[in-house]
Amino acid sequence: MNPLRSTILAAAGNERLRRLVATAPGTRAVVERFVAGEGHDQAVEAVRSLAGDGLTATLDYLGEDTTDAEQAERTVRTYVDLLDRLHDEGLAPHAEVSVKLSAIGQKLGGRLTLDNAGRVCAAAERCGTTVTIDMEDHTTTDATLATVAELRRTWPWVGAVLQSYLRRAEADARALAGSRVRLCKGAYAEPESVAFAGAHEVDRSYVRAANALLAGDGYPMFATHDPRLVEILGERARWYGRKQGSYEFQMLYGIRPDEQRRLAGEGETVRVYVPFGEQWYGYLMRRLAERPANLSFFLRALASRS
Repeated sequence: MNPLRSTILAAAGNERLRRLVATAPGTRAVVERFVAGEGHDQAVEAVRSLAGDGLTATLDYLGEDTTDAEQAERTVRTYVDLLDRLHDEGLAPHAEVSVKLSAIGQKLGGRLTLDNAGRVCAAAERCGTTVTIDMEDHTTTDATLATVAELRRTWPWVGAVLQSYLRRAEADARALAGSRVRLCKGAYAEPESVAFAGAHEVDRSYVRAANALLAGDGYPMFATHDPRLVEILGERARWYGRKQGSYEFQMLYGIRPDEQRRLAGEGETVRVYVPFGEQWYGYLMRRLAERPANLSFFLRALASRS
């Protein structure tokens, strides 16, 4: 792993550094670039703005690794209330939600995670939209995919997520190619025993998994900002006879917004991953680790506001 990326990811778990960053004068400017806000109002307004540009959204209420059943319940209620709000304001066709299982009880055991995820899926169904179950570090991959499979017994449209830096990505893509699958590169610190270390290897894995998804009859969701990969994916989609609308591109809120609008203007379906909530620190660190240019932006913002 790139030493800088490894250092940033290690910082994601450092509580002392979190407090330092949270109180730095320039932090809010950086957070506002990558995070829609802390509450429903800001999340809904972000969806409304994106819809005006011809974009769709997937909303992520930030927070993970909870060991508190009450916090897990608050997270579920936040999602249910948000879905109702989107429906009431006519925005549900433009947005879905992304859910991390560790935020709704995965570490608490039993049926809690499945039951909580089912409540969010039921609310999404009632509101006329969908849910994608986010992927986290490799130790939870099997459990997460098992939960997705169980949810799909009732809601076959539930989305799964695969990470191309994992060596298993291509095999998982072949197994899931008949369903909704988001393919991303991955943003957690992983050992080389389970993950590719080099960027070129990760990209090659991404293309192999993308080919497997495009060859199936499901709905691939390609999460990448890499211009070269975007071009390759467009070419591969045409090679497999895929029409626009039978797959989509996904990009993060605040990253390459001009490219998001360009693709949408060319007829592509583009979904923006929109995080919101107070627990922004871990998310921000992963975004900085993914793209060194983001770190430069962060440091410049801090220097200009200090």
